[in-house]
Amino acid sequence: MRRLRELAARTPAGRERYVDLLRALAIILVVLGHWAVAAIGYDADGDPTGRSALPELPWAYPLTWAVQVMPVFFIVGGFANAASLTAHRQRGGDATGWLLGRSARLLRPTTALLVVLAAGALTARLVGAEAPLIRTVVWFATIPLWFLAAYLAVVPLTPVTYALHRRFGLAVPVALAALVAAGDLGRALGPAELALPNYLFGWLAVHQLGFAWQETRDGTTGPRPAASTPGGETARTAGTTSADRDGTTGADRDGTAATRGLRSRRLPMSRRAGVAMLLGGLTVAVLLTGPGPYPVSMINIPGEPLDNAAPPSVALLAVTTAQLGLILLLRDTADRWLRRSRPWQAVIAVNAVVLTVFLWHLSAVILLVGALDAAGVLPTPPPGSAAWLAWRLPWVLMLAVVLAVLIAVFGPIEGRTRRPAAARPPAEGTPERADRRRATARTALTAAAFAAVVYGLVANSTAPKEAAEPLGVPVAALVAYLAGAGVLRLLRSGWGSRG
Repeated sequence: MRRLRELAARTPAGRERYVDLLRALAIILVVLGHWAVAAIGYDADGDPTGRSALPELPWAYPLTWAVQVMPVFFIVGGFANAASLTAHRQRGGDATGWLLGRSARLLRPTTALLVVLAAGALTARLVGAEAPLIRTVVWFATIPLWFLAAYLAVVPLTPVTYALHRRFGLAVPVALAALVAAGDLGRALGPAELALPNYLFGWLAVHQLGFAWQETRDGTTGPRPAASTPGGETARTAGTTSADRDGTTGADRDGTAATRGLRSRRLPMSRRAGVAMLLGGLTVAVLLTGPGPYPVSMINIPGEPLDNAAPPSVALLAVTTAQLGLILLLRDTADRWLRRSRPWQAVIAVNAVVLTVFLWHLSAVILLVGALDAAGVLPTPPPGSAAWLAWRLPWVLMLAVVLAVLIAVFGPIEGRTRRPAAARPPAEGTPERADRRRATARTALTAAAFAAVVYGLVANSTAPKEAAEPLGVPVAALVAYLAGAGVLRLLRSGWGSRG
């Protein structure tokens, strides 16, 4: 508590605390949502099994418009990435160095999860567990990685997409939304694979909104020095804490006002704009999911012809617009609340381990179910029944205790992330051409490593959940991920940039 008080006391006055709150709330809602809709039972072999109870709860479908908060995470990520990229460049860094820094906090806790799961799977296999059962358990534990794969695909594109934002403003997310609509039309008329680009276009569209918010946040006309985190260091995050607050503004760097209309780089922040976004987004979402062809639920329901979140659909973008409007309407009230010490300390505490919470929350379910089953006291009431509803509160509280233990064990891994070492200047007399070749090779290695990491995560998420995988994770996926993460770690240490 003393450490939290010190961090809170050192928070710069200009910090956008609301962004930190939104990130923390988004992850907490994801965790509580997954836990609350879990339906536990037994399969034909007498082994515990789990699934979503949503198909039996049609009355809860509209509630997914509030609890599907991955768009909020991407908006916050866009804000953080725009701010930190600008600050990094102001310090003389390049886009490659920025990408290496952004990879650090995401990959350290993710690597820990995959290594622990693979080691546990191998141990279970050695003691006689069947490979398909091992894969099913690991598949369930790694469900959060599908989202992380999407985010890691968006982050490396930030230098390009932010440059597009600086030039074309809000026209960029509008164009991306049009591409999402085209993808939706393609999967409605043809094979579902025609919508696969929506995984990128949809999340990029939402990410761009974060750029616009970051440029609007204080309305000043010149850049300010990078603000520091409550810990006294310049903020460095990859979607898990607030970005470097460099003060990049809602105006051009030359001090001129941003262009109005779709070419504007600013997100309209007035109360009128918030109301328009909220009502407009809700209206479009209702039309698309009522008389329109899209399902009401913003979370996948088995058997539905379309899935609004995988990949993102126009209906999800409409809900995102409504969520953004609500966020803007609550901003002033939240800002005042966050000026109080205790609420802000709580936000700091959650953000310090927010990725650990996200990554391990389904592992907590596996551990609790296993313990209750071993003790012979695992409740399996039918989803939606009075007994199932009554079991929600003790179920969530027990899971919170298990997750707290996991956070105590693995949370420090996330907290120990360090800034990557600065690249050494070329040795005296080094030819400029050789220096350029090294920089090009470093950039190419960074891009290839990101691609390997994303491939590994996607390959794991798309592999059959009952495949005979002795490590739980497909070997090719695990090797690709670890190779990519290893190369990024070497590059962060300064390898490949020495003169």
